[in-house]
Amino acid sequence: MGHIAYIGIGSNLGDKRNHCEKAISQILKFDRHRLLAKSSLFKTEPMGYPSQDWFVNGVIKIETDLEPPDLLQTLKDIESELGRAETFRWGPRTIDLDILFFDDLEIHTEELQIPHPLIQNRQFVLVPLVEIDRNLFHPVLKKSIQELLNDLKEDQGVEKL
Repeated sequence: MGHIAYIGIGSNLGDKRNHCEKAISQILKFDRHRLLAKSSLFKTEPMGYPSQDWFVNGVIKIETDLEPPDLLQTLKDIESELGRAETFRWGPRTIDLDILFFDDLEIHTEELQIPHPLIQNRQFVLVPLVEIDRNLFHPVLKKSIQELLNDLKEDQGVEKL
């Protein structure tokens, strides 16, 4: 073991809360992953494409011995197992799993952006992150997660379930 990863989890189709819990269980089924922290789940307003049902979102912090591309593939496999079908950008989905942070790495490839490039604009990511690790430091923006949340100018409709 040795790497610390933060994974964003979201769903807005079907039994959203159950999809999120199942995804967490699937991630933790791997003996290469150990749960370090789990946020509450939050009901969140859709962004990017507002004409869809609200989401359920949360964040987990895990320890893993996988490297980022392997973790990404594992998450994609879990999304497929849980019935995610490709739609359109910001469209409805059964499950969405995103690597938000991985250690303090910066990765910029076609397949993988770490830290996730939109963290600072997303209250539905920042609120659960603050709940589990308010002092987490964004290696690119050079601010804590709490500072990034404080910097958000608008309330984006995030309610604890």
